[in-house]
Amino acid sequence: MKDKKGTVSFVSSGPGDPELLTLRAIRRLQVADVVLYDDLASGPVLEQAGPQAECIAVGKRAGRPSAKQEYVNSLLVEHAQAGRHVVRLKSGDSGVFGRLEEELTALREAGIPFEIVPGVPSAMAAAAVAGLPLTRRLTARRLQFVTGADVTGGLPQDQNWAALADDHATTVVFMGQRTFPAMAASLIEHGLPPETPALLAEAVGTPQQRLVRTSVAGLAALLDAEGPSPNPALILYGPLARTD
Repeated sequence: MKDKKGTVSFVSSGPGDPELLTLRAIRRLQVADVVLYDDLASGPVLEQAGPQAECIAVGKRAGRPSAKQEYVNSLLVEHAQAGRHVVRLKSGDSGVFGRLEEELTALREAGIPFEIVPGVPSAMAAAAVAGLPLTRRLTARRLQFVTGADVTGGLPQDQNWAALADDHATTVVFMGQRTFPAMAASLIEHGLPPETPALLAEAVGTPQQRLVRTSVAGLAALLDAEGPSPNPALILYGPLARTD
């Protein structure tokens, strides 16, 4: 008799607040046999998993010991081929800078069925807690997401600086705490006004949450002086609405 293959559910956990999980995400966690979770998708979110679930940490954090992507792929395939229902728990929305594609490729090659459960992207959560719209009629005509780090952890050198320096766009920088001082210098060199509003949104949805409202030049100086926080953070800049 042929062994029955399991399935994999890619569950997006949002920014870390379990109240922002979708109903489908909670249901998948409750019935999972195995949960492979990222660091940023642990804590209260992981408490939604059923008592039968084996929870395995496979997170990747800059500057810390991390699971290799090939190892994560192999775990997904191994547990699913054993007939288990696997939840791959990712922070934010799994399709936004979550290395989802590599894991989907591994499952497709192994012939394992999967589903993707969308979640609240961290950029939307950060704007919400800051009381900001990400788009503004007439002044923020475009919204763009960009990574602040390449595979080496450095600032990507192939950025479209003209687009990123557009002062009529709201830009959200993921993984940019280390590189934003250099990024800001290039943005200003390409025409972005130094006084452009900027927001550092750190540990959104957790007790460590911190919001810093400043300018592009001011945030670059702050991060250059303080260095990156150990907490995850997003950087937003552009024609952000004033709240004072």
